[in-house]
Amino acid sequence: MSLGRNILLRMFGRPRGLPGRLGGIIMARTNYRHAAWVIDLLDAQQHHAVLEVGSGPGVAVQLLAGSARYVAGIDPSIGMLRQAAKRNAEAISQGRVDLRQGSADHLPFAGGSFDKATAINSMQVWPDAPAGLREIWRMPKPSGRVALAFTAYSGQRSEGVPAIVAAAGFSDCRLVETDQAFCTTNLPNHRSPR
Repeated sequence: MSLGRNILLRMFGRPRGLPGRLGGIIMARTNYRHAAWVIDLLDAQQHHAVLEVGSGPGVAVQLLAGSARYVAGIDPSIGMLRQAAKRNAEAISQGRVDLRQGSADHLPFAGGSFDKATAINSMQVWPDAPAGLREIWRMPKPSGRVALAFTAYSGQRSEGVPAIVAAAGFSDCRLVETDQAFCTTNLPNHRSPR
């Protein structure tokens, strides 16, 4: 692996150390408007419980905490969880936000626990994307929705993402694109048979 790619991965892919802390600051600033866009697509309401996989520095968790009853964030990086905990300290103390260390392919929640689920700029760095998608597939209630979003700088191209999502069990997928981001969203109540 090249030195440049290794530094980028330590900053953004699997943040750790000083590069990870700096990456978290950059992600918090650059992902804010994209997170707001995805949350709008999810249509999170005050009575909803929402999961964010790959919550990073906690920007989307913070935005969701303003519009949902309960928000859970999971991230493999301790450094990102620290930043997210600092950003969401009040909501954590109120029991409205729960942050946990973990990976997309082993989510520590019972199936059907959430009304909505999202992952923003994280699927492309999951160790096992199909396993992570299958885990997210089991998280929402039958009437729930999942949104997987990627910004222009994520390195993920939109081609093929809906097919990958459908192969994990989702159907009725649609691709929503802007000039700076795209999102695959679906209605898990239209699940394909396994």
